[in-house]
Amino acid sequence: MKEMETKKKALGKGLEELFSNASFAFDNFEEEIIKQDKNSTMEIPIEEIRSNPYQPRKTFSDESLSELAQSIKEYGVVQPIIVKKSIKGYELVAGERRTKAAKIAGLVTIPAIVKDFSDEEMMEIALLENIQREDLNPIDEAESVANIITMRGLTQEDFARKFGKSRSYITNLLGILRLPNVVKEKVKSGSISMSHARSLSKLENVEQIINLANRIEKEGLNVRDVENLLSNKKNNLTKDNFNNQNFRIYEDAISEATGSKVKITNRKIEISYDSLTDLNRIMEILHIEIKD
Repeated sequence: MKEMETKKKALGKGLEELFSNASFAFDNFEEEIIKQDKNSTMEIPIEEIRSNPYQPRKTFSDESLSELAQSIKEYGVVQPIIVKKSIKGYELVAGERRTKAAKIAGLVTIPAIVKDFSDEEMMEIALLENIQREDLNPIDEAESVANIITMRGLTQEDFARKFGKSRSYITNLLGILRLPNVVKEKVKSGSISMSHARSLSKLENVEQIINLANRIEKEGLNVRDVENLLSNKKNNLTKDNFNNQNFRIYEDAISEATGSKVKITNRKIEISYDSLTDLNRIMEILHIEIKD
């Protein structure tokens, strides 16, 4: 019992150290686990392994899996997978592509290291692996980033620094989560690009967003076409609402800083927020503290 508790503490410390580093690389996480338990690798039946229940990726490239399966046939599984013991068999922590490819290659067992992770850690690990290793569609990536920021209590700037992304990239990525679900599905399917989605996220009217998304899909509008349409729309607004295009520079700058929609009209700055949590996030970015 004591030995098990000691191992859990060591694991927790190792994981926290990795998260607290100035930058986080998923490969370092796997290397750390393998280094700690290099002598405890064991062969486990592939049929007893199921996917991480928090895995955001549901589809994998058949071509990529076939290539990996061929490599496994020739050289075997070079790096062990990491799993968590569950009531029925094992849950994958890291190495889903290797596991699927090993199954395609006809392997019955696969080398693995068994570790005990909490549900929160399982979620974080799955999200991190996908963000840093796979080409997630923009919506899945945005949701993954938002979940990690929430779970770890990070600011957008913290996340950008830790995971090697620019602050503006993270702000724009999270901005597309405000799009209507029907448009998000178009982004997931690839019929609308991340750049299109970023342009659409500048609009506030849901009906206008959906109509323009349909035009992008049907007419094959490129991003410049969309920006021109948005610019023409703003030029047609009255002076009271928005006639000075110079304001757009300020809107974009404040929006990038706060990660929220910003509108400047009639000597007023409006910053949109989705919830109390989102409002507190904006207050933190603006360095405004509410005293009890």
